[in-house]
Amino acid sequence: MSIDKIANELLNYATVDENIPMSSLTSLRIGGNARYVVYPTTVVALVEIMNVIKRYNLPFKVFGKGSNILCSDKNYDGVIIRLDRSFSEVYFTEDSCIAQAGCSIIAVAYEAMKNGLSGLEFASGIPAMVGGVTFMNAGAYNSNMAGVIEEVFVLHDGMLEWIPNSKCNFSYRYSVFHDNPDWIIIATKFRLKKKPVEEIKEIIETRKARRIAAQPLDKPSAGSTFKNPLEKPAWELIDGIGYRGKRIGGAMVSTKHVNFLINEDKATAKDFMDLVTEIQDKVKEKYKIDLYMEVERFNW
Repeated sequence: MSIDKIANELLNYATVDENIPMSSLTSLRIGGNARYVVYPTTVVALVEIMNVIKRYNLPFKVFGKGSNILCSDKNYDGVIIRLDRSFSEVYFTEDSCIAQAGCSIIAVAYEAMKNGLSGLEFASGIPAMVGGVTFMNAGAYNSNMAGVIEEVFVLHDGMLEWIPNSKCNFSYRYSVFHDNPDWIIIATKFRLKKKPVEEIKEIIETRKARRIAAQPLDKPSAGSTFKNPLEKPAWELIDGIGYRGKRIGGAMVSTKHVNFLINEDKATAKDFMDLVTEIQDKVKEKYKIDLYMEVERFNW
């Protein structure tokens, strides 16, 4: 079966772009080319795309905003599935919200505010999709997704199923979806609480100001690079080894927030990982603490 034939089959169910730089699909602006990038418009189309993928034994990966992922410099001879163009509906009740995986979690948090629903204020500055923050159990300000998710609507093994929070195995920056890469998050249901709109708005605006003051939002990054160990916050360890502003190739430790490794100037994946590894080695040497990446590596 020719490559063109595979593309034509995918085109039956979605918009398909070919040979797209993954640097254009991620917030770090790093990565080789992806052979196919597909944009299904419905769950039915997504099921059929998965059938094509399985029939030809193609590797695949679901991307949201690509805000927590480091792609290698290699080309990816597989399928990137993107849900952000069509899977973007949000439904509110008096105390809950169902958001499709392609929704911006920032937009959902603001819509929840307008509906007088509290619980997603902590997520109002996370530049990611609902699917991504669910997958990662993303968090901020001592809150995380596990605390507000009631259940997750998932496509797996050709079936659609609501999986309750209790079966999602949520822990720090982890969920059951890490162990089941073939599962695709379609939507997430959040359990929220009524609160006056002005109170919610004040919290969101205060945290927005803190974020702008503390984070290097003007440079390509994947957010916090390392998970926080139990012993000390990652930024303290990185500062403690004197790596504020440290640079390897085009990758640099931000001078504004040292747990942000930024793409200062056309960084490669190798530049980024060389800097990561050097930081891990220096922290281990000085503090006897292991630093683990929060950023997901893909296609290595």
